[in-house]
Amino acid sequence: MHFSSNSLNFMRFPREQPCRGQEMTVPMPKQAPQLLFVGILTLTATVICLLLYALLWKAGNLTDLPNLRLGFYSFCLWDEGMGSLQCHQFPELEDLGVSRVGLALARLGAYGALVLTLFVPLPLLLAQCNSNEGEWQLVVGFLAVASMLLASGLGLFLIYTWKWLSLSLLGPGFIALSTAQALLILLLMATTVFPQKAEQARASLSTSLRA
Repeated sequence: MHFSSNSLNFMRFPREQPCRGQEMTVPMPKQAPQLLFVGILTLTATVICLLLYALLWKAGNLTDLPNLRLGFYSFCLWDEGMGSLQCHQFPELEDLGVSRVGLALARLGAYGALVLTLFVPLPLLLAQCNSNEGEWQLVVGFLAVASMLLASGLGLFLIYTWKWLSLSLLGPGFIALSTAQALLILLLMATTVFPQKAEQARASLSTSLRA
């Protein structure tokens, strides 16, 4: 049976298609880890900005109203007799039911989380540049401890001040800290998964190049 050259070219053509398809998918594994890393870096910067805003710019005040100001370093209640805010310190706060040790631990938790989060960007960049598993674990450790400190600090503060607070009275400082807490948990999950995804992408890229 005789086949023309055009027929032979047509018969060979389908075998070339998978090769071109494989070449088109090669860049994708390279880009995915880079985009994930940029997202992690952006979230880290966002958390730092939120903590700086709440703890420094707002001075740690979770409620700042004309008749009530409550924060890690402010405890001012409305005095009906004087017609103005009256700020309390220890030992007056102990008479109001606020524990000196509890408030100190709340401050340590909130501001300790800020300090630890400030240390995250440097090992994060080094881990990405060096592809070092130990540096990734250091980042995960910083984020895990920062998340636990912030949650415990915020929780302790609310426990001791809830009798004067309600959800409607909580201000921008509380919203910023709550958002930072949620993002820290998200960051912890992302940094835990990222090295595995990056390794899978490198293995996929290596396989595609060999093919």
